[in-house]
Order: sequence, then structure tokens, then C-alpha cells
Amino acid sequence: MRNGSVNGRADADTVALKALGWLAGQDDLLPVFLGATGTAPEELKRRLSEPEFLVSVLDFILMDDAWVIAFCDAEGLEYTLPKSARHALPGGEEAHWT
Repeated sequence: MRNGSVNGRADADTVALKALGWLAGQDDLLPVFLGATGTAPEELKRRLSEPEFLVSVLDFILMDDAWVIAFCDAEGLEYTLPKSARHALPGGEEAHWT
């Protein structure tokens, strides 16, 4: 990872897992994420290797610029990395409707 971009699936997984770790430490946001995704707390570890779950983690954080900033600042990442990681994961490609 450099220059605000993700170089492959491994980088994308790393960003998404860091995002989940950050989210797990946010007592006010974690329950909102769990409710929005329908994920039970005990499922988190089991779903870590599922690309669609990792996409949902990044999608959730990307819903609010303040969350992106807080996550990236906490992890020392560029603000563009969560979106770049989302697009690099299977199923995370941006849809083009034209």
C-alpha cells in the first residue's frame, strides 16, 4: 500500500481487517454495524475470510466521512485507502449503470 492505493487482494484484505479492528473498538458504532449487516458478535471471527463481509465493513465505514477520517487517522492510512481496498476485493467493484 502506497500513494493511497491498494496493490492487490492482500492489501485490500489488510485494510478491511484493520477497518474491522478499528470498528470493533468503537463502542458506539459496532452495534450499529452489527445491526446493519445482521451479523452477530460471535460471527465476526468466522467471517473474517469472506470477501463480501470485508466489503460490508468498508461500505459501512465509507458511509460517513468522519468515520473514514477517524479510521485512517487511527491507523496512519491515507483517506483514499478504504475505497481503494473496497474496489480491490471480489464483489467490491464499482457498478456502472450506463
